[in-house]
Amino acid sequence: MTKFFSRDRDFYKRYILLTLTIAAQNVITQTVNLADSVMLGAYSETALSGVALVNQIQFLLQMLVIGAGEGIVVLAARSWGRGEIDPIRRISGVGMMIGMGMTTLLWGAVFFFPYGVLRLLTPETAVIEQGEIYLQIVCFTYFFFAVTQILLASMRSVETARIGLIVSVTALVINIFFNYVLIFGKLGFPALGVRGAAIATLISRVMETAIVAVYVFFIDRKVHLKVADFFHIDREVLRDFCRVSMPVIGSGAMWGVAQTAQTAILGHLGQSSIAANSVAATVFSLFSVVCYGSANATAVLVGKMVGEGKAPVIKPYIHSLQAMFCVIGVSSGTLLFFGKDLVLTFYSSLTAETYALSKAFLVVLAITLVGTSYQVACTTGIIRGGGDTKFVLILDTVFMWVIVIPLASLAAFVLHLDPIIVFICLKCDQILKCAVAFIRVNCCKYRWIKKIDRGTEIAGA
Repeated sequence: MTKFFSRDRDFYKRYILLTLTIAAQNVITQTVNLADSVMLGAYSETALSGVALVNQIQFLLQMLVIGAGEGIVVLAARSWGRGEIDPIRRISGVGMMIGMGMTTLLWGAVFFFPYGVLRLLTPETAVIEQGEIYLQIVCFTYFFFAVTQILLASMRSVETARIGLIVSVTALVINIFFNYVLIFGKLGFPALGVRGAAIATLISRVMETAIVAVYVFFIDRKVHLKVADFFHIDREVLRDFCRVSMPVIGSGAMWGVAQTAQTAILGHLGQSSIAANSVAATVFSLFSVVCYGSANATAVLVGKMVGEGKAPVIKPYIHSLQAMFCVIGVSSGTLLFFGKDLVLTFYSSLTAETYALSKAFLVVLAITLVGTSYQVACTTGIIRGGGDTKFVLILDTVFMWVIVIPLASLAAFVLHLDPIIVFICLKCDQILKCAVAFIRVNCCKYRWIKKIDRGTEIAGA
């Protein structure tokens, strides 16, 4: 047993600290989204549904930008493990260029064609109208979001995660305050509804970027990034980055489009399904923060270990990590199952149908969260952190477009089954992927450890 699991206490300490720091940041971020959802739910279910559609576009942006950020983490963590700082600066510059390029393209689509984009997601005119009002303002937050996430990824790659927590706390306070005064018209401000929610989000995003920029450029002592680093593109680093990050970005884009397709499927089942999916997704995001924090921490630590030349002795660490993924999954799923009723009490304006659907959706997510915690941390943490970025793209593409979307479409539009059955079809991949993830991590002679940059060659595990 001592050979099967690692006894490296420093490793466990760094894993737990990094996981909890990232999870705490995610808790605050998701609390901001929960506050938006609860306040808009109290204002109007139609407004909640409209903003839920726009948030699917935001999710696509998030997947694209986080893809660029994870490309930074995978490459920069190797350099961090070797004690090389200058490559991290060049990697960050390339990541920023790619992230902002994708952001500009998405912004152009939604700014010039807001109605057409939302019409793809639902035929409900009233919902589209509310969403369009929100989208016209919130699309300008995309640029600030991209800058913030790229800078935070650069810091995370060198095991600096606390700044993300500070930023998220600040955003929470600002967002809740301006949501309260602008949605409902308090403290002398007019009641702006969804427009007020969009303005509050814009203000909080601007403040996030300002705080992160001050920290990165004036306080950080590890990387010493300068503004000039983002205007100088190293061609060799660009080639390395594209080779590593394009599968990550492609996976994120595919996943974002797939989630939008899932929303469109539920959107064609009625406004209650849209609102219930929005509520369930927001609550799920809050309860899954440790799961995704674990995946992010794992990617950094595995990448650093490979960079340090520890690939030949990595096996016990990988076994230990998988055991912790399972513990996190069971714990998080149990908390979600027993906590769902309490959280739903905050959504006072939901109809009886929407409330019942939300509760049923959350039961499904509580079960699938166990699988999510294991397979996401294995694929985006261990496998991607080891340098095999193509595997996740292939895995997600096959499961989403060969199994999930066709199965859910059949259930919704051909068999006309209950929305709960359709929702189960949309989430079944979270359990099914576990077997594939286990085999890839443990039964393929650790071929997911790959040379991805111009540093020292690595040995096989």
